[in-house]
Amino acid sequence: MRIIPYGHQWVDKNDIKEVIKVLKSDWLTQGPKVSEFEKALCKYTGAKYAVVVSSGTAALHIACLAAEIKQGDEVITSPITFIASANSVLYCGGKPVFADIQKDTVNIDPEEIKKKINPNTRAITPVHFAGHPCDLEEIKEIAEKHNLLIIEDASHALGAEYKGSKIGSCKYSDMTIFSFHPIKHITTGEGGAVLTNRRDLYERLLLFRNHGISKDKKKMIKFDGPWYYEMQELGFNYRMTDFQCALGISQLKKLEKYIERRRELVSIYNKELSKVNGVILPIEKPDIKSSWHIYYIKLRDSKRRKTVFNKLRKNNIGVQVHYIPVHLQLYYRKNFNYKVGDYPRAEKYYKSTITLPLYPKLMNREIRYIAYILKKELKLK
Repeated sequence: MRIIPYGHQWVDKNDIKEVIKVLKSDWLTQGPKVSEFEKALCKYTGAKYAVVVSSGTAALHIACLAAEIKQGDEVITSPITFIASANSVLYCGGKPVFADIQKDTVNIDPEEIKKKINPNTRAITPVHFAGHPCDLEEIKEIAEKHNLLIIEDASHALGAEYKGSKIGSCKYSDMTIFSFHPIKHITTGEGGAVLTNRRDLYERLLLFRNHGISKDKKKMIKFDGPWYYEMQELGFNYRMTDFQCALGISQLKKLEKYIERRRELVSIYNKELSKVNGVILPIEKPDIKSSWHIYYIKLRDSKRRKTVFNKLRKNNIGVQVHYIPVHLQLYYRKNFNYKVGDYPRAEKYYKSTITLPLYPKLMNREIRYIAYILKKELKLK
């Protein structure tokens, strides 16, 4: 039997055809497909502006730069996320501060956010874990009360909805970032985007994507001629290529189909595992439409996690763990003196969780096989 990975891209003939068209054109880097992809993202999410970049990490970085995070500033985020959510704050000289998670959704807890706010707090970066949106209304109320910015880390949540609004609309935030890594809902190989409704942030994002350079003579201190450009900020080369954008445009057209399939697969998992006493399944709140980036389970007996994990791997099931709490990473323990026990809910979740395979090309029978091996290991029928 083939190895079943926990995630996998779906690139079809039409996707390849669109990329080939660009490869045969005059544009490979920053051509017309870049703005076309950005407009498509805006149309899909409802946001006014989009800036596509080379990775989700780059998107987080320039979002923090646009938010003017600097030395001494603090940004509150979740400890259950990929390290880039926190590292992007460090890149700007700021300090990431963690707030513990909710037990049911594994998302950042608004009540814990309140406890972490102090005069140095500049922004909140809620992470929509597994594709399930955070409690954005509550987080927005907290941010407005303390005059804080909100940067949604929606790397897992393209296509998700919160109270009828698409994640990425920025209805409850200043900026939203997406990732287009191959295991995400759509892919550009590597890639990401920042969406916003604020013109001032949009213009800063454009600068930071491209070396801090402006070619708009209206915004220059001096203008020597049509060849002239002016470096106005210390920016980066975070540009996305035209052929990547061609792939992104093609993939975006199939996003709803991909999410529908993910939801079908989740229903099968839920049906197969709902009566397994040793397992706690992920939830979806009534006012939420999760985009189900990953399907994670929690074992009631966390001491069995490694044994169960190894058994699944031995049976060609490419399970994974999402995530090691960021505050327990060596760098954060050494430089910020974090220790075991600082965020008990996050740590308890980590000790018990396993991510099962979930992607549109996963077959129904493969889910039943995964469930069979899992139940067999847990000694259940």
